[in-house]
Amino acid sequence: MSNVSKISFTAPRVADFVCPADKDQAFLWDEKAPGLAIRATRAGAKAYIFQGKLHGKALRVTIGNPKSWSVSEAQAEARRLQTLLDQGVDPREQRAEKAAAHAAKNVEAKRQQVTLRDVWQLYIDDRKSTWGKRHLADHYAVAHEGGELKARGNGETKPGPLASLLATKLSDLAGKKIAAWLEHETATRPTSSALAFRLLRGCLNWCEHEDELKGLVPDGALTDRKVRDTLPEPKSKDDCLQREQLPLWFAAVRQIGNPVISAYLQALLLTGARREELAELRWVDVDFQWAGITINDKVEGSRTIPLTPYVAHLLAALPRRNEWVFSSPMAGNGRLQEPRIAHNQALAAAGLPHLTSHGLRRSFGALAEWTEMPTGIVAQIMGHKPSAIAEKHYRRRPLDLLRMWHAKLEGWILEQAGIVFSTSEQGKQGLRLVSNN
Repeated sequence: MSNVSKISFTAPRVADFVCPADKDQAFLWDEKAPGLAIRATRAGAKAYIFQGKLHGKALRVTIGNPKSWSVSEAQAEARRLQTLLDQGVDPREQRAEKAAAHAAKNVEAKRQQVTLRDVWQLYIDDRKSTWGKRHLADHYAVAHEGGELKARGNGETKPGPLASLLATKLSDLAGKKIAAWLEHETATRPTSSALAFRLLRGCLNWCEHEDELKGLVPDGALTDRKVRDTLPEPKSKDDCLQREQLPLWFAAVRQIGNPVISAYLQALLLTGARREELAELRWVDVDFQWAGITINDKVEGSRTIPLTPYVAHLLAALPRRNEWVFSSPMAGNGRLQEPRIAHNQALAAAGLPHLTSHGLRRSFGALAEWTEMPTGIVAQIMGHKPSAIAEKHYRRRPLDLLRMWHAKLEGWILEQAGIVFSTSEQGKQGLRLVSNN
């Protein structure tokens, strides 16, 4: 570069410099700032460049477009780059480090803007394959933003308890924020708010294991003292039918005007099935010939339980409108959706305390003890996880053995309810039901 002619850069000289037509590029060097040149290409592009040596090797760095850099600015930058070379610093590496730091800063700035709404669906999509239907539905329900027309009845749907937090940035979800949200929501719906908090906790814990989201939630947000003080204490549910309540309950439920709801509630008690498991029962899942019902089990995927005589009678009497055993012509999906209203009315008419659908399942397990039904059989019928190694690996009882105990329990419950039920010698068509109420 020592043999290259140099001139004193001025704005007009830089502007007038062009690349000869017979060359791809040409350089004009400055005599004031060592290593500074203006490069022009045949296509008409121009740029200030700096050229020097580091550890005996030549290097070239582009400074910028002369439309953006004045002559004095380009000269100052060239001197700065030469100073770096004198210090043994590669300006290209320095520039790359600055670019990486700037990019990281931008990424972090975007991370800090991530909201709960942004991650909620990502969390669901990542984890839903390990969840049951009820758990998945809960995640959608607590975060439902409302404002849609109700499928049944008038008006619009109300937001779920988590909806008011969805727009909040994860970086703003400190303990104080969560505690204020809990205080507001639990004032009107403590149970669903406690559920929403548990689901929120699962989501935020998941975020800490995702590289793009880790560290966004303030430390201690979920364990803050204000959160603990505000969170409703979990109440163990113990709603359960007592033996002496069976006559009143059966009498009231059998008088429900909708036969599908009446049969559904009785079947819940007599099978010990979960609410949605029974509501999703299809006719193809009911085997009247071999007296079995195949249920979509939330734990095992499916399980087959006995079709006991009285339950078989209830199901056989139901209308076959579509694929669903407990059908509903008013529901969008064609099956029973909400039996609670009719059930609550029946309970009130009978003077019985509040009893949930799950309370009927709980009643099955409690009433089974009166017949001394083995706990392993109760668990297998109800779809509980085995409680011991032997139960888990070696004790899967055949349907006929389950049926023997299950029919015994059904008969005992009907007897306590004052219902005499018998089958004639002519088979299922000869079923006869007599009530002593």
